[in-house]
Amino acid sequence: MSDMITADLVDLDLSADTKEAAARSLAERMVAQGRVTDLDGFLADVAAREAQMPTGLDGGIGIPHCRSAHVTEPTLAFGRSAAGIDFGAPDGPADLIFLIAAPAGADDAHLTILSSLARQLMNADFTAALRSAPDAEGAAALIRGDEAPRAAGGTDALSAAPASDDSASASASASQDSAVAPGAASAGATAGRTAPAATGAATPAGSATAGPAAGSAEGPFRIVAVTSCPTGIAHTYMAAESLENAGREAGVEITVEPQGSAGFTRLDPAVIAAADAVIFAHDVPVREKDRFAGKPTVDVGVKAGINRPAELIAEVREKAARGETTALAAAGQDAGTPVERAGDSTEGYGTKLRTWLMSGVSYMVPFVAAGGLLIALGFAIGGYKINKAPSVMDHFIWTQADSWGALLFQIGGVAFGFLVPVLAGYIAYGMADRPGLVPGFVGGAISLTINAGFLGGLAAGLIAGGVVMAIQRVRIPAALRGIMPVVVIPLISSAIVGFLMFVVIGKPIASAQKAMTDWLGGLTGTNAVLLGALLGLMMCFDLGGPVNKVAYTFATAGIAVSDPGDSAMKIMAAVMAAGMVPPLSMALATTVRGKLFTPTERENGKAAWVLGASFISEGAIPFAAADPLRVIPSSMVGGAITGALSMAFGATLRAPHGGIFVVPLIGNPLLYLVAIAAGVCATTALVVLLKGLRKPAPGATPTGTADGGTTPTAPGRKEQPVAA
Repeated sequence: MSDMITADLVDLDLSADTKEAAARSLAERMVAQGRVTDLDGFLADVAAREAQMPTGLDGGIGIPHCRSAHVTEPTLAFGRSAAGIDFGAPDGPADLIFLIAAPAGADDAHLTILSSLARQLMNADFTAALRSAPDAEGAAALIRGDEAPRAAGGTDALSAAPASDDSASASASASQDSAVAPGAASAGATAGRTAPAATGAATPAGSATAGPAAGSAEGPFRIVAVTSCPTGIAHTYMAAESLENAGREAGVEITVEPQGSAGFTRLDPAVIAAADAVIFAHDVPVREKDRFAGKPTVDVGVKAGINRPAELIAEVREKAARGETTALAAAGQDAGTPVERAGDSTEGYGTKLRTWLMSGVSYMVPFVAAGGLLIALGFAIGGYKINKAPSVMDHFIWTQADSWGALLFQIGGVAFGFLVPVLAGYIAYGMADRPGLVPGFVGGAISLTINAGFLGGLAAGLIAGGVVMAIQRVRIPAALRGIMPVVVIPLISSAIVGFLMFVVIGKPIASAQKAMTDWLGGLTGTNAVLLGALLGLMMCFDLGGPVNKVAYTFATAGIAVSDPGDSAMKIMAAVMAAGMVPPLSMALATTVRGKLFTPTERENGKAAWVLGASFISEGAIPFAAADPLRVIPSSMVGGAITGALSMAFGATLRAPHGGIFVVPLIGNPLLYLVAIAAGVCATTALVVLLKGLRKPAPGATPTGTADGGTTPTAPGRKEQPVAA
């Protein structure tokens, strides 16, 4: 680990008061050492990982981490905060902060060492030594393993140090001997190891008990466990270490399979067969989950494995004592979908519902973009009567522009035909994984048949996912499990969804869809302008987040038909115009008043010109993250002005994306550009005014050092392009 952390990457007097500011301060040290090439790009990746799950741990530890294309080599930075920084841990602020940066293509040996550090963070002697380290060099030596921390009795706790060069070499050697690169090798512990009876006690490979008190006449209680997290670097191995430690204390034999980003070593089938129970602590799907079928199972998020391992062990033992087994982990009945397992195990259904819906929308949007642009190009080439053209299979002349316009229009129409089925199918997929696809697509197709439109698709997807999840909870004889995913679940779920859509809820939803369409068609005057302002506010509120997606989906739903109404095309135009305002405004602001921005922000401003012109609102995220209280409200004001003016000018748009590159396809294009310019100027003026009123931030001038002033960043979240 000697090349991963040096004294220059250690800050024992970290003065940041928020997790965003802490990450920026430590990341600046990485930039100064040439370990990170793009500060804001890297911080955006850290924020995206943080949005998936808070990285605070019990015991005063924060471990922000990510894989990023902006990292040149695996790097650790360490900060010690006297006041403590909130990283979302249940027990309060963290005073030990580790920023872990891994390249997008980090090799197994480096990730092995990083995962070794994650395990050592569960060692009290190690963390105590870091809290008392007198200088940066000493702290770096502890983390590298050059020095061993002192145990409570005053002796060197050799096992407490992170992987030394020797242990890392041993881990790498073990990795080479395995067919699948192990992701859990650490100091004295390889992937799939069994918790030893006591620290430092040698045990035969694949067989270790938790101490003499653990056993009984029939031997110790045996548990197999799987841990995983979205990044596969830190939480995965910390949960494994925590479960192993708790297993020793509880007197059970526990074998853990950490499924890390460097791959994983599968547990020996004999070990799984001999196990009395299973613990899954994961935030991404367990790979090859059917191996653990038919055993008492506790299924939780990875943070539960770190924070309350003893409770999980007690819970799974109680299930085994009652004879409870679960069929959910059986082949074809894996209900642990990425959506269900995302975030903390206490996540509410409101959050899950939003995520399910966004799952469907994210898969649908590419069809909207491709189909909408093809249809718009068809109109541009063939004129607005191209929708009356005969099929190109019957009439196509290579030299006529009208034939090419008809071809593009008809291809786009076919793409649009998938919108509602894809929406419904992938909502169901988000809820119930692959078994939800068939009833979801069937329900979405029925929604089109009965003219229930997008509202019907939303309902069909939720119903399909719920039906499949209910079927998966039924206890099935082992002999029938093999045909469940291929025959039984698709048959029963499709029949139930079809019955409900055709007979029970289809007509009411179709009526509601027609009412909404009629309402949009009747929007005129003040009502239309107010709707445009509201949509503009939503588009600029979170720059690609859930609120932005609601506005964008509302707009694309209106044009996702072969012959959309004038009001629907006006709404689409207003939404796209408003979404272009934030990045264009930041680009203009950095041009006219560059001294108010840091050098990095000025560089980002150059890219924001292109991103904004292309209708990619994420171009403003670095600015909003650095100064949310000034940038976001200013952007919302400009977005509202642009949305309202676009509606007032009667601008229309058939394409769901494209920015200024589809201006020739816009109705009233000149006034449309005037609306965008008005919003951009308003936002730019507000940002410049608000930034000018404050004292110049220390980060507004190049520091070239890691301890320069920083501006706290906005809470991290995972961003997606507006139309992706």
